Amino acid sequence: MVLSEVQSLLRCRVFTGQEYLDRPVKFGCASDLMSDVLAFSQSGALLLTGLVNVQTIKTSHIADINGIIIVRGKKPDKTVIGLAQRQGIPLLGTPYSMYEACGILYRAGIPSTMKCADGSASPLPA
Repeated sequence: MVLSEVQSLLRCRVFTGQEYLDRPVKFGCASDLMSDVLAFSQSGALLLTGLVNVQTIKTSHIADINGIIIVRGKKPDKTVIGLAQRQGIPLLGTPYSMYEACGILYRAGIPSTMKCADGSASPLPA
């Protein structure tokens, strides 16, 4: 799946990064804790979060995130949008809650980057 398909599924508004909507989405990661994103995400993942600040962009850059979806209809300010633009990270927003957005993407076949506490892959079928 690519970001433009995610945009359609989640009824996303593109804040910046329209030119990157052909990027592949290999995994999904959802968190408001940027330490969890650093610990559990994988390169090429899509991040879903309700955290709308520059730390989200900086963390995503370090973690090699392919795109960020801001949930619950939140809107980033100019500083956050500008940093995402400079870092080349697509920043989109959806009206869905994090729970709903994750369910839609999981049902569409995007696997999680998260592992079980014992280190095994998620026991749920995609």
